[in-house]
Amino acid sequence: MSITMPTTFATPVLPDSAPFSPEQRSWLNGFFAGLLSLDGAGVAALTPAEGASLLGGSPAAEDDDAPWHDQTLPIAERMSLAEGKPLPRRMMAAMAQQDCGQCGYVCETYAKALADGAEKRLNLCAPGGKETNRMLKKLAEELGDAPAATAPAVLAGAEAPAEEPRGYSRDAPAPAVFLSRRRLNQESSAKETHHIEFDLSRAGVAYEPGDAFGIYPNNPVALVKSIGRHLGIPLGEPITAQGQTRSLGDWLTHVKALSPAPDALFALLAQEAADAGEKAKLSRMAEGEGADGYDVLAALLAFPHLAPSPYRLIEALDPLAPRLYSISSSPRANPGRVSLTVDVVRYQVDERVRFGVASTFLGARVREGDPVRIYIQKAHAFGLPQDPTTPIIMVGPGTGIAPFRAFLQDRLVTRAKGEAWLFFGHQREASDFFYREELEEFQRKGALTRLSTAWSRDAGPKTYVQDRMREQGADLADWLDRGAHFYICGDATRMAKDVETALADILVAHRGQDEAAARAAIAALKAQGRYQADVY
Repeated sequence: MSITMPTTFATPVLPDSAPFSPEQRSWLNGFFAGLLSLDGAGVAALTPAEGASLLGGSPAAEDDDAPWHDQTLPIAERMSLAEGKPLPRRMMAAMAQQDCGQCGYVCETYAKALADGAEKRLNLCAPGGKETNRMLKKLAEELGDAPAATAPAVLAGAEAPAEEPRGYSRDAPAPAVFLSRRRLNQESSAKETHHIEFDLSRAGVAYEPGDAFGIYPNNPVALVKSIGRHLGIPLGEPITAQGQTRSLGDWLTHVKALSPAPDALFALLAQEAADAGEKAKLSRMAEGEGADGYDVLAALLAFPHLAPSPYRLIEALDPLAPRLYSISSSPRANPGRVSLTVDVVRYQVDERVRFGVASTFLGARVREGDPVRIYIQKAHAFGLPQDPTTPIIMVGPGTGIAPFRAFLQDRLVTRAKGEAWLFFGHQREASDFFYREELEEFQRKGALTRLSTAWSRDAGPKTYVQDRMREQGADLADWLDRGAHFYICGDATRMAKDVETALADILVAHRGQDEAAARAAIAALKAQGRYQADVY
């Protein structure tokens, strides 16, 4: 049964004397109206902790829902929105991914650690890449004694810091064993996606559905050899840098990132240049002008007459960072194992094919039985509801299906009684229907109540998961009215935004709310932990 809310609010929730601007008061009135429309529980549905968080204990309350931390906005727009805010907030604005955990923090605590000087590494925001690094470096200049621009590498076999449980931090990886890969799509697909499995019996780690899997990959051998040939130095040549001696091949394969080319490399080449014009050009590239699209080899080939020493080159390169993947298995269904769902990334720039470092490591280079350094990144507010009778709605196109496969495995093993609805989409049904047989089995056994699919490249108009949501909007609104939790996993830039817009449209169409009230209702779902996102 749908609950209809008026499109205007005759009686404000907040009194006029409340210490808020008219805009803030209007938003909060809509927010609490949204709360009242969710499931009849009203504001009482919030716990005291949630209420405290909403009204003073979180960045959202403190900063008008932190619009400057919306990862769908360009960095220039985020920085403009954050102008005049304290340094930690402006540092958060520079970070491109909301609380993905890849840096080992959440964005707020990473920004605070940088601003307080407790963390010296400016390049931990992997989703933000070079533009985030540059902005953090600029902001850190306000501190006087700026944090370091590069992070020390985590070495294979190095002892973990005493306070870090091994296997639960990027700085304290644990050993796992690669077991297998199998391709999920047909050869006719435009994509190459693999189901990957690891043995965790040596790692001593545990995980839950919703957690992420961190992995330290190796760089492609062909790329390492090409750099060695360009330098004219054997890969076995020992190079002492950063307080340790390793072969050049070891540095380039296991320790240093080779894509993208870091600003420090262009700065090093500028120091090597004798021609004033070339020196000026490289100096501008070191500041980000015209440097996009270069990896380390491309930068070296673009200036072949400049030959930095291997020591200086190694010093200029960024450390090879781990990558995070959503886990696509439940430990209760797969004890001692973990699985991932990985798109292999390959693309061409000029005459060279470039490779996604971790995706091609997992999709091609790592072999059965190989040891791999891994860690578990515990989920930040992304997991199954505590009550197994709670309905769940899952939206996961492409590899976004990963955590929902884990959810369904878990709900099947635990015999959870709550209904489950999955929206899955990809390009073509015949070649890109991941885990089709498993999903059909989940339906037969009752773990999956409803499956809605969308195929964007099949005959007829392009259809996406948000289109399927709108088509079945009345039922979706009814599920939410009955207390369902809503989950989304996948691309943050477009898909996640489109799905949230579709959900707002559904609330307008099937609850009689105006757009402001619908958006406030979605904000209330998020505050209650009933709208959870794992986006990247």
